[in-house]
Amino acid sequence: MPVSTLSIVAQVLALALIVATLLPFWRSRAGLVRTFDFPRFQIAAAIPPVLVLLMLAGQDPVSLALGAGLLGALGLQLRHILPFTRLTGPKAGAAPKDADPAACVSILIVNVLQSNRAYHRLLAVAEASDPDLILALETDAAWRDALAPLRARYPHGVDQAQDNTYGLILYSRLPLDDLQVRFLIEDDVPSVRAGVTLPSGERFTFHGVHPRPPHPGQSSATRDGELVLVAREVAREGGPAVVAGDLNDVAWSRTTRLFQAIGGLLDPRVGRGAYPTFHANWPMLRWPLDHVFFSEHFLLARLERLPNVGSDHLPILIALCRDSRAEAVQEPPAADTEDRREGAEAVAEAREAAGP
Repeated sequence: MPVSTLSIVAQVLALALIVATLLPFWRSRAGLVRTFDFPRFQIAAAIPPVLVLLMLAGQDPVSLALGAGLLGALGLQLRHILPFTRLTGPKAGAAPKDADPAACVSILIVNVLQSNRAYHRLLAVAEASDPDLILALETDAAWRDALAPLRARYPHGVDQAQDNTYGLILYSRLPLDDLQVRFLIEDDVPSVRAGVTLPSGERFTFHGVHPRPPHPGQSSATRDGELVLVAREVAREGGPAVVAGDLNDVAWSRTTRLFQAIGGLLDPRVGRGAYPTFHANWPMLRWPLDHVFFSEHFLLARLERLPNVGSDHLPILIALCRDSRAEAVQEPPAADTEDRREGAEAVAEAREAAGP
């Protein structure tokens, strides 16, 4: 019996979805491979209608085999994305209603999109949300000047404006110490590290990061290595820490899970939702690139995705509270020997990719 055109189309679509599901399991840092870490929700949503189309088009052996493959692919996708829905329990504990406000901090993370000139929109969001810290990414000199009105309320911080889409600005109303702008892997991609003192007198270390993303034809090595270096530092210091920024990676990727394990860092999205932030203008093609991870010393008081500021990223606002009960009610991930070995490989590959 000749195979119909509909069957061929359904089989091609099914094969494409199976390949797209399996590619990220290949431990390659090739951008084309790592790109398929991102659209897991979209691939999972596409599988059921393609499966129905495949079964309606015919019951030949190839279609039946591809149908079984699609069911397996759906299971693999769900294994990755279900933790970032309300169908599973949170890993990060919620702050009690009686949490001491003096022991809490609110942080706004926003990739402004360097070419975006709707400065007033970010200023309005900052005014309305009134965070203690603001980390603005992709900030060039024009953004630095436009955000100058914030300095009156945020006297502490650092300006590392750059015109290569990797500039960053940190504003803080809380006292900062040991403030450093660092180039951990690439000499044109900065990150920021600072000690932050809460009104309660308690201190934590803040890391703001924005590593270079993987693209088809470009390796993820520098991104992966930078995240591992930050995670190692958090683990080595052992105190309260927050890592935030546009990681150019999704919450469910192998790299992010490795970063969390090495750093012992919690993801507030687990059990609460994915909170996708990119692409701001394409709701059906959106995934979580902007993150805040924190050590077990904090409990989560608030997590919110804020209105569009004209960027291709949506801002994220988080509030965290130091609490003596935190370490008793949540357990951070921990690295094993294999994780540490993989982390060492990631750093070595990143340094090789960055060159001398």
